[in-house]
Amino acid sequence: MAEQIGMTPRLLEYVRQTSLREDDILLELREATAGLPGGVALQVPAEGGQFLALLVRLTRAAAVLEIGTFTGYSTLCMARALPTHGRLVTCDITDRWPSIGAEFWKRAGVDGLIDLRVGDAAETLEKLLADEGPGVFDLVFIDADKANYPRYYELSLELLAPGGLVVVDNTLFFGRVTDPQFTDADTAGIRELNARLRADERVDLSMLTMADGITLARRKDA
Repeated sequence: MAEQIGMTPRLLEYVRQTSLREDDILLELREATAGLPGGVALQVPAEGGQFLALLVRLTRAAAVLEIGTFTGYSTLCMARALPTHGRLVTCDITDRWPSIGAEFWKRAGVDGLIDLRVGDAAETLEKLLADEGPGVFDLVFIDADKANYPRYYELSLELLAPGGLVVVDNTLFFGRVTDPQFTDADTAGIRELNARLRADERVDLSMLTMADGITLARRKDA
């Protein structure tokens, strides 16, 4: 089997030309986000959003939890993949950025499926557990402040149904995970979660070298 190839700009453009199906609504939201401070770095790439939508469909998820909304590009991708009776709970510390995406959610006709929760994400997850109990979500996407990833993961696993999928973004974190010079809280949080996932027998695991690293962790049925 061939070794992992480096993703050059030319190859990435080829991937987008041959597999990306981004429509006008998604494109407009992505371009609007790119004009914001840090917008390009904080938003999932278009192919990442398409991948998330595929995972929602593959898992036949009817209830999705997203930790970290930003302007809601990934929110829109996943909401479109839900069945008509589905729901997507998305969490952000502020409604400033999600309010940008809300217009696009409405234009796409999925705003009725999306439940935005504003506030501390860990507190939001704990309230969901208290109000709805464990095992109520089929898929969880974690893409928020990295220092709290270990906490978000543990709460997500409680909220996840057996056989459900946790998707964690930025698990390679710009390559900083392998560089001892980086000792900041965000890098440390990613390292801690990666180590925890490797040893966690509650899940099946695969880390993908897509974009900035995407880890898939399926909660075992028993």
